[in-house]
Order: sequence, then structure tokens, then C-alpha cells
Amino acid sequence: MARLESAARAKLPDSAFAYVDSRGNRRLPINDAAHVRNALARFNQVGESYGELLDGVRGLLRETVQASDGHVVETRADEFFAVFERPASALDSAVTVQRALRARQWLDGLEVRVRVGIHSGYPTMRAANYIGMAVHTAARICDVAHGGQILVSGDTRTAVRGSSPEGVRFRSLGSSRLRGLPDEVALYQVAAKGLMTRFPPLRISR
Repeated sequence: MARLESAARAKLPDSAFAYVDSRGNRRLPINDAAHVRNALARFNQVGESYGELLDGVRGLLRETVQASDGHVVETRADEFFAVFERPASALDSAVTVQRALRARQWLDGLEVRVRVGIHSGYPTMRAANYIGMAVHTAARICDVAHGGQILVSGDTRTAVRGSSPEGVRFRSLGSSRLRGLPDEVALYQVAAKGLMTRFPPLRISR
């Protein structure tokens, strides 16, 4: 399917898209009706199993976070938010999750990948949740990662110096301007045995 330029996509009416998600994002522009029908048919076939798969992934995430002395703050759809007192614990949890996902046999032979973004800062606790720029930064870092990839900020890289899990290395990806943040963020890809190593460029809109 030919990729629509942003300007052309913005001019299309909602009816030109296969569906609009819960956040108001318009998905699957119908410039190839047959392609869209086939895609939606495949989605419906796995829909009944998706809940089971999602529960399995959430369970793995929750168990790993708790084993690393973390705290699960929120789960929403396929999003998962956890906090850690020690940055090294967050990093250890992320590496453990990615290794476990690659090793586990999933329903129908599916390959399950998650994006992980880690940032170190001082958010504010409100009710049962956290707010603040540190939370937004972690979310934006996760947004630009690919499935199977762990990205950390320069602040986290500095915070774990001398205490990162054995065998963990950091590959600099330079600094990038992330949506909604006032300053560029230095980003690093985490490398360790058992993790994927090659990914496309970061998912940053230019």
C-alpha cells in the first residue's frame, strides 16, 4: 500500500479510514480496500485469543517488576507503567522481560515484542499515580522504541554507572527531540546477551 504523506493524510475525512481508535487516532487509510479487508479479517481471527495473550504478557511483566523490587502503577490496554527506587532495578527488570518474551512459546507460534523506555527522575506522587515531567519523558522514550528494544535516557545511563547488571552495555543513539518535551533527550539502546540487536531508526516524526 502506498504510504500517504502527512499533509495528504490530514486532509482525508474520517470515512477514508478503516477505524478510529479510542484516542481519536485514525487507522488504516482505505486507499487499497482489498488490503484493508484482508488485514481486518486477520485481526478478527486472532481477536478472541488476544485477551489471553495480553493477560500472559501482563502477568510476566508484573512478576518481573515485583521480583526486581518495583511497583506496578498502572496497566491500560497494552500499556504498562512501573516505578523503581533504584534505576539499576528497572534496567534489570527490562532485560529480564525481553529475554523471557523471546524464550517463551506463545499461542499459535506468535512472536511477542514489547517496547521499553526507562528514564530516571523525581516524579510527584498524587493519589495512586505519579505525575510530572519524568513520567512524560519515560513515556516519550518508550514511544520511539521498537518492539524488542530497550531505550534509556542519558539520565538513567548516568544513574546506573557502576551498578548496571552484569553484561549490560549501552549504545549511544545521540540526542533527539521527543514530542512534547522542551529539550532534546540523550538516548541509549541497551545491549545484553539474549536481546535483539538490530532495529530500524527510532520512531521519531520529522
